Amino acid sequence: MIIWSLAIFYAALGTFLVWVGADRIAQSMYDLAQKISHLRFGWLILAGMIVVISFPPCIGHTTIITLCGFAYGMKGFYIGAPASVVGSAAAFVALRFLFAKRLKRWSSSNEKWQALETVVRAKGLPLIFLIRASPFPPWVYSNSLFASIEAVSLWQFVVATTAVFPKVAVHTFIGSKLASLSDGETRRQMDTQTKILNSCLVVVGLLVAVLTSWVIYRSMQAHLRKLDGISPEVDELAAEAVEEAIEGAPLLRDYEDEDEERPGAIRLDRSRSRSPAV
Repeated sequence: MIIWSLAIFYAALGTFLVWVGADRIAQSMYDLAQKISHLRFGWLILAGMIVVISFPPCIGHTTIITLCGFAYGMKGFYIGAPASVVGSAAAFVALRFLFAKRLKRWSSSNEKWQALETVVRAKGLPLIFLIRASPFPPWVYSNSLFASIEAVSLWQFVVATTAVFPKVAVHTFIGSKLASLSDGETRRQMDTQTKILNSCLVVVGLLVAVLTSWVIYRSMQAHLRKLDGISPEVDELAAEAVEEAIEGAPLLRDYEDEDEERPGAIRLDRSRSRSPAV
């Protein structure tokens, strides 16, 4: 169902792009960005959107950051970066406050989460920085992940969130270059060399973002799986816990209270971390 749903979605998206036309879509985005930039509190609208999408299950952090570049050029960085910190901190506080009891019940019965908390507590801020800079889990699930780890304090989370600033700068830059190519009138006034240069800058920006994200993610996984002073088994369980953060566990996962009391589920989870001989 997932594969067919994705296939249908991308087929519909492709059909829409062909039918409407890339020029019209780009022009519409440019016009919207210009309307926002000419509003007295347009910057506050974009900042507010970033704060809202920091709460699960919302998505679209990268899109709105790019829109900041569309509307304000590189000045959009000074909108996206502070709003990202405020939004993530608000989500962190709200989720931890609302799900404090669930968090304690979950962490006391889940080996992977206990391992992750052990690793984070042992390595502290440097590891938190590395996980925060990683593209996985995505923005909103990353907020949920850190709110789920009791070893992470609010000030550590806020400081570590500055690790996403380079990503914010790259996507703001991409948005600023796309804006110059999206407006038909501006594009007509460009010579061919300028058009090619702007297009190349957009492509380079995307490649830098993808390559950097991949390198950071691989580094994070390697770091989690090989830490001095931590047993390999704990390292592996901690890495698996981060990989499962896309599910929103434990703060956002739906489960019955009575399910927590069933020892069979816990034994099954633990049996996965043991060797076949056991």
